[in-house]
Amino acid sequence: MTKTAKPAPTAPEALMLDIAKRHFLVETLDTRHSDGLDFHDVAVWSIRAALIEAYAAGLAAARR
Repeated sequence: MTKTAKPAPTAPEALMLDIAKRHFLVETLDTRHSDGLDFHDVAVWSIRAALIEAYAAGLAAARR
């Protein structure tokens, strides 16, 4: 069985993964079909910080 290479992530996808790694300590945003890998307990302040960072990145992208 040949494994198909995943396409390189787009800039927004890479940014979302970077934010998720730093704020939520996740390795990937891909579904892995395992509750232990796909579900995470996350503090509300981490969610808030990640959303603020994503919003700021969107504003910055719109200004370019």
